[in-house]
Amino acid sequence: MSKSVRALASSLVIGAIAVSGVANAATLKFGHDNKPDPTDNPAHACAQVFSSIVETDTNGEIEVEFYPNNELGSGSEHIQMVRDGVIQATIVSTGAMSSYYPRIDVLNLPFAFANNAATYQVFDGPFGKALKRDIEDTLGDVVVLGFPDTGGFFAVTNSQHEIATVEDFNGVRIRTMKLPSHKVIMNALGAEAYPLAWGEVYSALQTGVIDGQMNPIPIISFSNFQEVQKYLTLTRHLFSPYTLLLSKDFWDGLDARQQNILRYAANSCVTASRGMARIIEASDRGLKGVRQEMQVTALSPDQRDQMRDATRPAFIDYIESNYGDKAVDMLGLLKQEVKKANEAEYMEADQ
Repeated sequence: MSKSVRALASSLVIGAIAVSGVANAATLKFGHDNKPDPTDNPAHACAQVFSSIVETDTNGEIEVEFYPNNELGSGSEHIQMVRDGVIQATIVSTGAMSSYYPRIDVLNLPFAFANNAATYQVFDGPFGKALKRDIEDTLGDVVVLGFPDTGGFFAVTNSQHEIATVEDFNGVRIRTMKLPSHKVIMNALGAEAYPLAWGEVYSALQTGVIDGQMNPIPIISFSNFQEVQKYLTLTRHLFSPYTLLLSKDFWDGLDARQQNILRYAANSCVTASRGMARIIEASDRGLKGVRQEMQVTALSPDQRDQMRDATRPAFIDYIESNYGDKAVDMLGLLKQEVKKANEAEYMEADQ
């Protein structure tokens, strides 16, 4: 971090003084890595709704201050700042979480979900609750308030040729997060996985250091990857939600009424992220806009099944070989809940 950022972080530490003694007023400092515009990205849509409800329903007892655009550092640094009490809340990606909670990699079960509604059911249900408990028990100094939407299912872009089959991945250099399972999945498809920091992706695509990358449609669009990529494939191979983290010291300093407000504010925050993600996907800033500059390929069920069959065994073997029994149990629960969610019918008629 720069000297100015370190100075700001130091001042935040001083300003955060023992929020455990919250009485009439407390400041909740909220850092994330997106633009501070609720209509631009799901993360700030979530954060803004959370802030509005918290400030209104506590009658100003808790004020929310935003530090967006990585003003205070990276996602991983945001997590450490929450743990240290420098800031009180953050929304972070699975990539950032993996440094502190490696079992987050379990979420990268490839080609798992049938639709967006299934993801909501899984992360709001027994699996989401188990994941919340395990993160809290492992870190010990955070509270998990929910799993907001990052923008939906991952798609793959590249500059070389259309990707519609497993064979089309051969030799294509695809940027991934620094998550081991992402590398396992891409390599199993025949691509060359290329882990790279987020801030370097656009220039690497532009200069040809990498051929492609994978992200949800809203992230592809607002990152302007269509300027340096020709082909987009709607693989829907991953769904990786954000994690909404709160400082446990801050949480423990709130009374039961204030904690309840934060809980339902977080619930609305997650709902807002999902709504904004779907709106962006369907707007000119999403798939509709991307189609004007890129060739878009939607996979058939058979094509997705072939890719699932190519990646699933390698992924499961990797989890079982590297993360221990607890991760294996988490993966088993995830598969169980995904199956239920995929088979569920929306507004099923009473029999």
